[in-house]
Amino acid sequence: MTCIVALRHKSTVYMGSDSAGVGGWYSRMKRVDPKIYRVGKMLIGFTNSFRMGQLLGYSLELPKHHPDIPVEHWMATEFINAVRGCLKNGGFAEKEKEVEKGGIFLVAYKSRIFEIESDYQVGEREEPFNAVGCGQDLALGALFASNKLAERPRARVELALKAAAAFSAGVYAPFRIVEQKA
Repeated sequence: MTCIVALRHKSTVYMGSDSAGVGGWYSRMKRVDPKIYRVGKMLIGFTNSFRMGQLLGYSLELPKHHPDIPVEHWMATEFINAVRGCLKNGGFAEKEKEVEKGGIFLVAYKSRIFEIESDYQVGEREEPFNAVGCGQDLALGALFASNKLAERPRARVELALKAAAAFSAGVYAPFRIVEQKA
């Protein structure tokens, strides 16, 4: 349970997170550990599991991205292979009926925002923003509706997180917002 929000404004991506650590609907904890990590020239914001986030934040070794390989190609192949290896080595990746699963997270890289699904597919929205977690739809609505604040990207990210926290039991403050320039 969480809400991770990313917004591209010019060549900078602003990524924000809440601080919820939720166990079912019966317990919650305000976590001080981050839900967003800087990994090389990336920001990675996760949902699903703090263990997965810790592995991505502390153990993921990014492969070299050669400039002649398109970003989306590199993300779907070399980057994902590194993620799969990291999660397997850390004991997080699941395998059922020969299908491997990880978790869901956002990646800001080269002024683009990618969503990684649990089946390791790499997606990219047409809009210059995205969100994941139980507050995803609320945050996406707030980002869409706040377009008039286009020159205030940090305020838009904070507004999206506040909207998610106002209407989702699994999202709450304090919020953290980080920037990644291209």
